[in-house]
Order: sequence, then structure tokens, then C-alpha cells
Amino acid sequence: MDIATIGGLVGAFALIITAMVIGGSPLAFVDPASILIVLGGTFAVTMSCFALPEMLGAGKIIMKSIFSSKQDPIEAATRILELADAARKEGLLNMQSTVDELEEEPFLHKGLLMVLDGTPGEEVEKVLRQDIQATAARHMKGASILRKAAEVSPAMGLIGTLVGLVQMLGNLDDPSTIGPSMAIALLTTFYGAVLANVVFSPLASKLERNSSEELMTRSIYLLGTGSISRQENPRRLETQINTILPPARRVQFFD
Repeated sequence: MDIATIGGLVGAFALIITAMVIGGSPLAFVDPASILIVLGGTFAVTMSCFALPEMLGAGKIIMKSIFSSKQDPIEAATRILELADAARKEGLLNMQSTVDELEEEPFLHKGLLMVLDGTPGEEVEKVLRQDIQATAARHMKGASILRKAAEVSPAMGLIGTLVGLVQMLGNLDDPSTIGPSMAIALLTTFYGAVLANVVFSPLASKLERNSSEELMTRSIYLLGTGSISRQENPRRLETQINTILPPARRVQFFD
């Protein structure tokens, strides 16, 4: 579980609810009509912008960004350098048992299995590069859905505000309807702002960040798998890996 994401969301909602309690009854901020307009409207409008399979796929990616720990490129670099060093010292044929233990890393596991099966290095790199491109496209789609939802929810809040104002102005002769209509007008704006700025935008940013880390990790595995297939010196691989890592995070495996 990504503690930062969960902690941030829980903390933001806790502060909002605390402010509600301090200022009066929190039940005053609960209005079924406003929830229907903002939540239902945001989901419906966002779904109209994308295909249903894209929405379902994005849901899985979003949940993964929340409940799965991010990949660390430094750990990935160290792991692939260890594997490259072992392959050079022991030979590829003696790495089968080591590769079998990497099933928790499907991308790396698939690439090394292709190498052990004798697949040419160019073909291995081509397959893995296509995998990276497909992963990047899925992540970008998930982030774009969240960004669209963050864009739509305040608009639905504004629509709810107009609905409430129209209801209020249409029933000025009945003072008992002014309060509920005004509640809808204000609460829809409140719900839209909370959804956009507390939920959708932060999750989109976290998904983009996690995607960047994962794609960097996979690029490191791509370099390592190609190097192992060509039986290159692992020191050369270390130099290649450090070209894609930030200067402050470069590895010194052989020093």
C-alpha cells in the first residue's frame, strides 16, 4: 500500500470534516440531490468521453497506484547488475534457477526467459520495448481519465448551483423552499471542488509519478536484458544505466 497516497487523502478529508464539526453540524453538508448531481454527473460525463473498457482498465491502474508500492529504479539497477555479473561469471545456462525466482517481476522474468531460450538480443529488446510503450499508453490513459474527471466535477458543481438557484427563484413565494434550494446551490460547488482538488487531481499526479518510476525501471531492465543476451561486460551496463538515472541516484556497483 502507498502510505503517502492513503495518508494524504485521509488527512485532507479529516481536516475538512474537522472544520465541519467545529463550525456546526456535519450533517448540514450532506445533501443527496447534490451528491447525485456531482458524483453521478461526473461519472456519466467522464464515461461519455472514453470507452467503457478504457474506464474499467483505468480503474485497475488507479487502484494499483494506490495499493501497490512504487518500483525503485535504484533497486532495479542493482538487481540487474547482479544478474549480469552472475551471467558473465557462471554462464547463461546456469541461471535458470535464478530466473525462476523473478516471477514477482514479470517484465524482467519474461525478458530473461527469452534470453535463456536463445532468442536473439535484437528481438528480445524489440519485444520488451513494445511492452514499455504499451504500458506507458495504459498509464497515460488512466491519468487522462482522472484529469478529465477533475475538469468535469467543478463544472457539475456549477450546474448544481444553477439548478439550486433556479429552484430558489422559482419558489420565492414559499420561504420553506429557499433553504433546501440554497443548500443544493452551495453544496454542489463544494462537492465539485473537493472531488477535483482532493481526489482526482492528486491521484492523477500520483499515477503519473508512479508511471515515470515504473517506466524508468523497465528501461533499466531492458538495457540489462539486452546486455546479458550479448554477454557484455557488466561495467559497460553500469555506465549505460547511469545515463538514464538522475545524477544524485546513480549506482556505483563495481566501485
